[in-house]
Amino acid sequence: MNLARTMLFSSLCSLLILTSAAQAETKVELKGVHLCCPACAKGVGDILKTVEAVKATCDTKKKTVTITAADDKAAQRALDALAAGGFHGDTGNTDLAMKDDSGAQQGKVKSLTLTGAHNCCGACCKAIKSTVKKVEGVSDDTAKPKANTFTVSGDFDAAELVKALNAAGFHVQVKE
Repeated sequence: MNLARTMLFSSLCSLLILTSAAQAETKVELKGVHLCCPACAKGVGDILKTVEAVKATCDTKKKTVTITAADDKAAQRALDALAAGGFHGDTGNTDLAMKDDSGAQQGKVKSLTLTGAHNCCGACCKAIKSTVKKVEGVSDDTAKPKANTFTVSGDFDAAELVKALNAAGFHVQVKE
C-alpha cells in the first residue's frame, strides 16, 4: 500500500514539474525603443498582435517594450517583427536580440538611402533628423513625416549612421 502511494505521489510530482516547465514563459524587456507618441505604442501593439504566443506592453516614458512570450522562439519572432516594423531596441541579451540586418558597410559614403524606419508623425521625423545630424560628416537628409524611406548625404560612415539610428530606437535597412 505504501509503495503504491509513493509511486502515485512520485508520478503526480513528475507531472506537476513537466506541466510547469511546459508553461515557462520568456520575458524580454526591449530598451531604447522610439515611442514618442500613442501612435508609436499602437504601432508596436498592432505589430505584436500578429505574432502568435506573444503579449506586450509599452512604456512610452521609459521607452521600453516588455514582451512576454510562450518561449524563446516566439520572443525572437516578436523582436524580428518589431524590426520589420521599423522599431529597434536593446534587450541586454545576446541570445534574444535585434538582428543587424541593415546591410550597411563600414566606411565613408557620400549618400545612403535607408528604408523601414517607423516614422508615424512629425515627432518621429524630428527624432530621425536630429539623430542623423549628430553623425559626423552628415550634411543633409530627406526625411519627412510618415515616410519610412529617406536619403542621407554628406561624407559619413554608413555603419555609424545606422548605429546612431538604432540607438535612437529606429530599425533601418540600406535600400539597394
